[in-house]
Amino acid sequence: MSDTRMILAGFGGQGVLFAGKVIAYAGLIENKQLSWLPSYGPEMRGGTANCSVTLSDEPIGSPLVTTPDVLVVMNQPSYDRFINDVAPGGVVIVDSGLVQDLADREDVTTYAIPATSLSEDADLSGLANIVLVGKLWDAIGFCDRETLDAAIDKSVPARKAALVEKNKSAIELGIAS
Repeated sequence: MSDTRMILAGFGGQGVLFAGKVIAYAGLIENKQLSWLPSYGPEMRGGTANCSVTLSDEPIGSPLVTTPDVLVVMNQPSYDRFINDVAPGGVVIVDSGLVQDLADREDVTTYAIPATSLSEDADLSGLANIVLVGKLWDAIGFCDRETLDAAIDKSVPARKAALVEKNKSAIELGIAS
């Protein structure tokens, strides 16, 4: 991997910024050049939220991602907003329970998984974002598998330490989907 530009997007409260943080920590652990740029509406929870993540072997000129190689989306408005920006040959990961109207893009590879319902069925409510990160890892292998677990360890705050293993289970659920 020389340069992977990603946008993760959804509603505030769905954890897209946290998902981007996990990916960024994975890059940091593997000594990649990285940028993580959050963007969210003033409402936060319920408003729109997205983040741009770039992992690279070379210095990154700008944290802005205008033509992503990867798009991970958790709602229809975010999908509609970003799908046409994805570079040809790119990868799109969608929560198919929340994004049902898919564009007819034959030049990208789309993985549609019902991340929200999968996470709820597995007693991992609220971790659909991490299920999608697991699917992303399965699709493009942006880091070593052990690194992804270490990134979860680093990203989950100490006050929520009880959620570390649930997050790792959500990664596995995404990989298996």
